[in-house]
Amino acid sequence: MTRVMDKIKIKIEVVSDVICPWCYIGKRRLEKAMEMSSDRFDFDVEYFPFELNPHMPEEGLDYREYLCGKFGSESKFMELSAHVKQVAAREGLAFNLHLQRISPNTRNAHRVIMLSREEGKQMQVVEAFFRAYFTEGVDLSRIENLVEISAKAGMEPEYVEQLLNSNTGKLEIEMAEKELHDLGITGVPLFIVDNRLAISGAQSVEALTKAFDEASFVNAGS
Repeated sequence: MTRVMDKIKIKIEVVSDVICPWCYIGKRRLEKAMEMSSDRFDFDVEYFPFELNPHMPEEGLDYREYLCGKFGSESKFMELSAHVKQVAAREGLAFNLHLQRISPNTRNAHRVIMLSREEGKQMQVVEAFFRAYFTEGVDLSRIENLVEISAKAGMEPEYVEQLLNSNTGKLEIEMAEKELHDLGITGVPLFIVDNRLAISGAQSVEALTKAFDEASFVNAGS
């Protein structure tokens, strides 16, 4: 944590996957918490990769069929989908899950997110991928869709396409995910505040603002 003018700068590392509904909900709650605390803190947010389905085929699988199998039945899938849609709506998010046809492999999306950090566009790209998947029903397994989404978020499409047609970033993602796994991280979202406090799950805005205060207090006393 460092001081910027009269504010304290807090580093927030977010571990998430763009097909995780609770990661999108958690993202929105984090943004609300940062806005509420903006009079006292400045924030540096960085996203790290976590694949919910690392062994998913590159072309993905049928969305409904895959999740019905994962949750055990169609009725359970419908119940959980309805619940998460309601929670998302309370955060101002429109989950049009009926539009989605493909459960994708997200490694390519994570490669673009890593690249976007270097370009200073990571927040825009992460938001664009979440919105594309949950609201617009876009197939994130297709390279042309990833290029189009990231271009709308401010990335150079030729640069993104070149990345996705190479192996660049694949090893880095594997290493990052192995490191997280070795640390015992098995679920997302995970928010690491100033390398000190780990908050697991889509916690409330109040829990996040409390974590900012705790990180500030610990550093003030160290």
